[in-house]
Amino acid sequence: MWSTLVLALVAEDLTLAKGGSGSGCILQGTPRPASFSEPGDFVIGGVFTIHYNLISTEHNYTSRPKAPQCTGSLDFREVRFARTMVFAIKEINNSSELLPGVTLGYRIHDSCSSVPVAVKVAFQLANGIEPAFFPNQSCSKSATVHAVVGDSSSTPSIAMSRIFGPFGIPLVSHFATCACLSNKLQFPTFSRTIPSDYYQAAALARLVKHFGWTWIGAVRSDSDYGNNGMAAFLQAAQAEGICVEYSEALYKTNPRTKVRRVAEVISRSTARVVVAFISSGDMLVLLSELEGRLMTPLQWIGSEAWVTDRKMLQFHLFAGAIGFGIRRSVIPGLRDFLLDLGPAQVSHSPLLTEFWESAFDCSLGGSQTAAGQKACDGNQNLRDLQNPYTDTSQLRISNMVYKAVYAIAHAIHSIICTEKPNAPPHCNTSIQVEPWQVMEHLRKVNFSRNGYKVSFDANGDPVATYELVNWQVTRDGHMEFLTVGHYDASAPDGQVFIIKKNITWAGSQPQAPVSVCSESCPPGTRKAVQRGRPVCCYNCVPCAEGEISNATDSLNCITCPADYWSNAEKDKCSPKPVEFLSFHEVLGIILAACSVTGACLAIMVAAVFYRHRDTPIVKANNSELSFLLLFSLKLCFLCSLTFIGRPSVWSCMLRHTAFGITFVLCISCVLGKTIVVLMAFRATLPGSNVMKWFGPLQQRLSVLAFTLIQVLICVLWLTISPPFPNKNMMHYKEKIILECDVGSAVGFWAVLGYIGLLSILCFGFAFLARKLPDNFNEAKFITFSMLIFCAVWITFIPAYVSSPGKFTVAVEIFAILASSFSLIVCIFVPKCFIILFRPEQNTKKHMMGKMPSKSL
Repeated sequence: MWSTLVLALVAEDLTLAKGGSGSGCILQGTPRPASFSEPGDFVIGGVFTIHYNLISTEHNYTSRPKAPQCTGSLDFREVRFARTMVFAIKEINNSSELLPGVTLGYRIHDSCSSVPVAVKVAFQLANGIEPAFFPNQSCSKSATVHAVVGDSSSTPSIAMSRIFGPFGIPLVSHFATCACLSNKLQFPTFSRTIPSDYYQAAALARLVKHFGWTWIGAVRSDSDYGNNGMAAFLQAAQAEGICVEYSEALYKTNPRTKVRRVAEVISRSTARVVVAFISSGDMLVLLSELEGRLMTPLQWIGSEAWVTDRKMLQFHLFAGAIGFGIRRSVIPGLRDFLLDLGPAQVSHSPLLTEFWESAFDCSLGGSQTAAGQKACDGNQNLRDLQNPYTDTSQLRISNMVYKAVYAIAHAIHSIICTEKPNAPPHCNTSIQVEPWQVMEHLRKVNFSRNGYKVSFDANGDPVATYELVNWQVTRDGHMEFLTVGHYDASAPDGQVFIIKKNITWAGSQPQAPVSVCSESCPPGTRKAVQRGRPVCCYNCVPCAEGEISNATDSLNCITCPADYWSNAEKDKCSPKPVEFLSFHEVLGIILAACSVTGACLAIMVAAVFYRHRDTPIVKANNSELSFLLLFSLKLCFLCSLTFIGRPSVWSCMLRHTAFGITFVLCISCVLGKTIVVLMAFRATLPGSNVMKWFGPLQQRLSVLAFTLIQVLICVLWLTISPPFPNKNMMHYKEKIILECDVGSAVGFWAVLGYIGLLSILCFGFAFLARKLPDNFNEAKFITFSMLIFCAVWITFIPAYVSSPGKFTVAVEIFAILASSFSLIVCIFVPKCFIILFRPEQNTKKHMMGKMPSKSL
């Protein structure tokens, strides 16, 4: 809205009124004179920001407004840009290959970094309404330029481009980098030789990410250049995971209070890195407030607008600054041209006169001025000066001006010149060339000059290439720009951004500063964003059990596979330890030793019984069942060994079936011995003939029958759903229990239930025979043994269910050993004691000494 109003006002100021006689045009307004001008067959306009301030006037609406006047000190660098344009045009005019026989003219204006002035200059360049063109001429005749180079800022370039667009006049900027100017719908005739801020923003974001800075501050010019450039950077930074603590804007004309507030925000922030998308003029205003405020040096990241501006080198606040600048170049002959100025030549140009007086601090008027300025004595020489005008050591933007002029010249050349093989080009100056024709051919130019390629894409932008510039303090204490890397958007992946040399950091630190909201989360932790703060501010939360993070700043923890578990540091998944009752651990060794001891004890008892098999006590206790019982006990002791060691398919099937069958064999023998005792007691009663119904054959058959039933149960169990080795990962999360799954729970409990049934039956018979005479006191020992046996297995069930891991197997082995030892100790140890230590009691007389009476 405001730009439309400015255009209307300026247009009204420059309207032409036709005289009553029709003999000419009358200028309604005061035109601005060109800073440099030269006629030619084709005229190229130029607009540069030579001054940065404008004298403000109040309009009283009673007299014609005066032309805007620039004030303030000259920008020597911008004077160099303008003179570079003049040099390029003179070089082309002297060329025999480019536009031979054709003279290019120029009109170069100062925009004063002001939109109203830039708009007025644009109208002048478009319509040619300068006093020299009006006497006795028709209003329909207008002297237009064919193309324009400029401006040095984005905002004036935007205003001028909107004016030049309807006229089809191409505007080629050397320093306007706003990405918005690439929009061909709004700026159809705009082109530039400097890369768009779109690429610079991406390069700056990649630079910040490269050094691990995730917590930064941002400051920008409150202009089209700063706002659009910073918006592009913030978008690229967000994509790189970079957070911005603050984003402040300022302009050189802002009130002092606003600039002071921006300086306070920067000085109080915790971010140690500041990205400045700001013009040189605005940065100078900010520096005046920052000096003396910063206690800790900040790492400045600069855009091309100020990071290669040599007038900023005087501020040591920027020592260690890095940023992307336009590539350095060499323009042969330019330095001599710039320095080839003398008082006589300078006096013909008001701008050069001001430049000379400002550079040498003297007056060309010949007498001392009112301000006390001395008169120039004629001995002044530009070669003795050290200022941005004479400094051609790092021609960056000057080369952009140089390339822009040559691009326009090549476009005009392609229109009016024809080339034939082995012949010099021929140019026809009589051809009427329109600006829109220059625009069309400008987009097609593709040439190289001084080793630098010049071309434009569909948006009028060149290939984006930058140098990574670092501000380093030299040995003599001065600061200089040093190229430490480069950025080439057209390079293959992996070669776009390359750092070649060491960088000096803020505060002369040997390493890059750290600028993060939160310290990096080490492996084994994950990031948890703090509520209400940016994503770069987080807490480091340790990974849960069974989860790991093996990288720094992990967003999530990874769950380990089922067979793995996290280590103590939670940064690696390690195989879970496999737990089973092993022969190599203390518990396994003790149980195995007890098992072997029990088996040896059974063998020793059998040996004693066998050696004294003819003694009354052995004969009286059914030696055949005793030997069978000892054999079964030995198997019971040995079968417990199958429970120790790594479970396998065969060991799982063997341990349960062997345990069930041997125990049934054992209990069957004990049951047979108990029945024999009862039958023997009945046989001593008058008229009793029971022993013939339970003789040796019946005893063998009963043991066989009881055992076969258990064998049948085991066969069915193994056939339907046998036991198998299983990795139990449910009981413990951090380890694997290698166990034998029973397969069919019905089969397992059927085996145990059958053993329990026989045990109860045996205990019942033994309990009935507990009060028989001492000669038959084996029933008492059987009662005690079966009482212990049943107690062990009754307590086994809850212990088996509740014991974890390998202790489940240990409980089972303990039950087997305890019940086996109870049988061998209660039944056989007393008899062995009599055989070995009381042989006098091992007689038939003693055995018959206490026979029961008939009444019993």
